[in-house]
Amino acid sequence: MNTNKLIYWISTSLFSASMLYSSYLYFTAPELKGAFVGLGFTQDYFRIELGIAKILGALALILPMVPKGIKNFAYAGFTINLVSAIIAHMAMGYHSYGFVVFSVITLSLSYYSFLKLPLAKEPVLS
Repeated sequence: MNTNKLIYWISTSLFSASMLYSSYLYFTAPELKGAFVGLGFTQDYFRIELGIAKILGALALILPMVPKGIKNFAYAGFTINLVSAIIAHMAMGYHSYGFVVFSVITLSLSYYSFLKLPLAKEPVLS
């Protein structure tokens, strides 16, 4: 296995695991429910929607049979999610950016190495 592929799988696995863990917390941790209320989301719909989207996006990145176009959408969605998380943390005065910084670094490494992977044959839709 070449170095680029190794970097891709390590960074993608770490990033996907962190997104799956945060999804788990969205569904189970009462303090995160309170954090969403603090951001102005008094109903649970956004927290649940975000948790489901993170699960689907993590699966799209980690499963090898997913087409590159879908993986690109997952990367775009996670980028929007992380930018929004940084803005929300700054707006609320939170000073714990460790998880966000870890996610930005692993997502960046994953995407950079993803672009360097040899182009796999995409299924042709007729």
